[in-house]
Amino acid sequence: MEAIALEAWQQGRLDKLGEREEIRISVAMVTYNGAAYLKDQIDSILEQLEGRDELVVSDDGSSDGTVGILQEYQRSDSRIRLLEGPRKGIKKNVEHAISHTRGKYIFLADQDDIWLPHKVKRVMEAFEGQGQPYVVIHDAKVFSGNKPGSVWMASFLRFRNGGSGVVKNILKNSYIGCCMAFRQELKEWILPIPNGIEMHDQWIGVLGDYKFGESCFLWRTLLLYRRHNANNSMMKHYGIVKMLRNRACFLWNFLVRILHVAIKSALKSRKF
Repeated sequence: MEAIALEAWQQGRLDKLGEREEIRISVAMVTYNGAAYLKDQIDSILEQLEGRDELVVSDDGSSDGTVGILQEYQRSDSRIRLLEGPRKGIKKNVEHAISHTRGKYIFLADQDDIWLPHKVKRVMEAFEGQGQPYVVIHDAKVFSGNKPGSVWMASFLRFRNGGSGVVKNILKNSYIGCCMAFRQELKEWILPIPNGIEMHDQWIGVLGDYKFGESCFLWRTLLLYRRHNANNSMMKHYGIVKMLRNRACFLWNFLVRILHVAIKSALKSRKF
């Protein structure tokens, strides 16, 4: 009964919201057994969102206290929407979260990082600034475990040789999902996320560069990236055979998606 009442209450809020104004920002977060660090991340996000924003969380079958923590936050904050993930791995969970967003601007979030104050403000300034980019990516500092002050990498973008460009980022990805935000118009191009590619951040960034022009790389530290034993590593290096296979798979899926969207657009135009 409590769950039904909560759903009805949130739907009533959304109906009223639709009458007043559209949702501005959607934060798409994916979770899986992230109870240890989840509260720090949620607190750092919610304090920067406005009443017309939303935090969409897709949980992929956590067996620790993650869902309980999310439900506790949800009871006191109607901006939070909790989804049951598809349980098909991180890429499909990210796809699931993004597909349920309704905001004009979509921010990606991991379950265990910390957003620094003014992250949302600075990223929105970049969206509205020169060139009005469709994808914005900012810098991050890397720390270990429970010690945010113990930084062992001062610039994640420098480590990844950050910069826009289709060819550059197919050859060597410099996009970092937890530091990315993009306009909702990109959803048509990036969804669904192919199973065969390595990670979603490269997919989003490269398609954004191709369709809407160069992404904005904001060389400003707006996030603390937490490294610990349980999270997916972004610093691992593959052997040459796997790297070549990953690039070939990405390029194939990239070309197929471009063709697919082009055909879809042509058919839509014929109807009119």
